[in-house]
Order: sequence, then structure tokens, then C-alpha cells
Amino acid sequence: MSATCRLSPISEGRPFYLAIVAGLACAFVIGKTLPSTMDAVSAIIEPLCANSVSSGSAQDVVEPISSHALPNVPGKRVTIVRVFYGPGGFTRAHRHAGSVTAYVTKGEIRSQLAGGPIETFGVGQSFFEPPGAVHLVSANASNTEPAELIAVFVADEGAQLTTFVD
Repeated sequence: MSATCRLSPISEGRPFYLAIVAGLACAFVIGKTLPSTMDAVSAIIEPLCANSVSSGSAQDVVEPISSHALPNVPGKRVTIVRVFYGPGGFTRAHRHAGSVTAYVTKGEIRSQLAGGPIETFGVGQSFFEPPGAVHLVSANASNTEPAELIAVFVADEGAQLTTFVD
């Protein structure tokens, strides 16, 4: 004799529906916590970048991307930011606490360190700023098109990344 057990259509589909409900619940939790997590990261990085009143255009923005302690270099932190310059945008003269490497991702950027020439860098090009060097010119080379760069800072833990000079 053999016994056959048939599941009802409701119980056969139950794991599928539970998976959908669990997925929606996870999406809801992530959707609720992601903005506060990003706000927390921004709150840590943004004061270090000190960009609020430095720009020549309302379209100029410094957007934190990430910041991590360097476990193999105690006391040092790597911070990555995206700098958007609107047409004609710029950052006034400043210096950085640590080393900075910038990589142009859109448009052209004019740059000049104290004692050096004004240079223009296009998409795919990069430049380096040693710690403490005065960055006299950091600007969008175009008055009609936006420009963008990614800046990678390596500095002491807790250091103010950007300080404006008069």
C-alpha cells in the first residue's frame, strides 16, 4: 500500500509568497536606512572637505563617495570625493592636509599649484597635490559646459582635508 499526500495549491505556493514578502520587507528596511546611512557618512566627510562657500557657481558641489581608515598605515585615512564644477565654476585658493590625486571624469579642469604653471587637464588625465601645497587655481576650464573630477585624499585620521587661504 502506498500513501499519497497532495498539498493544496495554497501551501505549494507558500514558500514563493513568503520569499516575496521577505524581499519586500528587506527592500523597505534598506530604503528606510540607506538615506540615514548616507547622511551619517556625509556628516563625517563633509566637514573635512569644507566646500560650502568656496565655489564660483551654485552648480559646484563636492560629493563624498567613501572614507576608510588604512589598516596597513595606522593613523591614515583615504577619502574619495566627486567634485562637480558648473560652467565657469571654481574653488578659491586652498591647501590640503594630505596627499591628493585628482582624476578628471568630465570636461576640462584648470589647475595651478603655487610656484607652478597653470595647466589644463582633460578626461582621463590626473594630477597630484603634495600635502600642504597651495592650490591657487582649481576651476572648470569652460564657461559653457560642466566639468567633474574624482579626488582621492590620503591624510591623517581626523584631519581637516581642505583649508582655504586668503
